[in-house]
Amino acid sequence: MRDKRRIAFLDRDGVINKNPIYLDYVKGPSEFKFLPGSRKAIRMLNEAGFKVIIISNQTGVGKGLYSKEDLKNTTEKMLKGLARSNARLDKICYCIHHPDAGCACRKPKTGMFKRGVGKAPFNRKDSFFVGDTQRDTLAGKAFGVKAVAVLSGYNKRKDIKKWKVQPDFIAKDLLDFTKCVT
Repeated sequence: MRDKRRIAFLDRDGVINKNPIYLDYVKGPSEFKFLPGSRKAIRMLNEAGFKVIIISNQTGVGKGLYSKEDLKNTTEKMLKGLARSNARLDKICYCIHHPDAGCACRKPKTGMFKRGVGKAPFNRKDSFFVGDTQRDTLAGKAFGVKAVAVLSGYNKRKDIKKWKVQPDFIAKDLLDFTKCVT
């Protein structure tokens, strides 16, 4: 019998919250701003029975641009904002390593996905990873789930069309895609 558990893996910046200026970081809670519709989308995923897991490179910690405490406080702000919208995350996985660290968790590697799922079986065919970069698409494909690129981050449709690996779906934003799967 096939496992029915579906997982919505989500990148954070550019999917749930606004990306900062290009190639910058959300360095603290005051810089975290939800994208329109992202809280509603997560609530809809919860109601549809998806496990919702954040998979996010937070390289700024490894680069010394913000601290683990800043990341913790930003995460708390996100969780409180989601709770006010009756939305929740089942797990949050961050890679805080410097890009040169050679870790197994930094996307496009799949270590955070493995950590997020653990040993629990799930339905890969009906699970997906929503991100806003080519790295996210590569990570989703490498983990064997559907890769979804959203236009709410840095990339536009014309940029995505130039990627070496194409996502399975392109959506305006998380809410736009969520309406298609719930």
